[in-house]
Amino acid sequence: MRAIIQRVKEVKVEVDGEAVGSIGKGILVFVGIGKNDTDKDIEYMVNKIPGLRIFPDGNTETAISVTEIGGDIMVVSQFTLFGDLRKGKRPSFSDAMPPAHAKEVFERLLGAFKQADIAVKTGVFQAMMDISLVNDGPYTVLLDSAKVF
Repeated sequence: MRAIIQRVKEVKVEVDGEAVGSIGKGILVFVGIGKNDTDKDIEYMVNKIPGLRIFPDGNTETAISVTEIGGDIMVVSQFTLFGDLRKGKRPSFSDAMPPAHAKEVFERLLGAFKQADIAVKTGVFQAMMDISLVNDGPYTVLLDSAKVF
């Protein structure tokens, strides 16, 4: 499982011109689900993401987490995080989990956040979304449950 995590001032998600979710200050998490991801990958993400110390405390640039600032979390599914560009110029998505199964895993991920008392908002799985965001920084980090990077 892969994630791009961005510190944001706000995020708005629309599908077909209709607002489906928004957050204020917090983090936007784009999540890609790999074909071999399991509940261990879900657990890794749920344990890691809310505690990432990527917000300033007044003294240092990265001292406190989104939960410590009372910030919001927006989680958006993005299979393109498993795009492989090593050959040619068109990405291969063979390492991404097929959509039907990926939707189940994504829903389990959201459920695991909820079970851990971490409120998240989300876009619409497998929909074409218009995502407007205001980056804070910008401050962006990559996370991979297989620790590839």
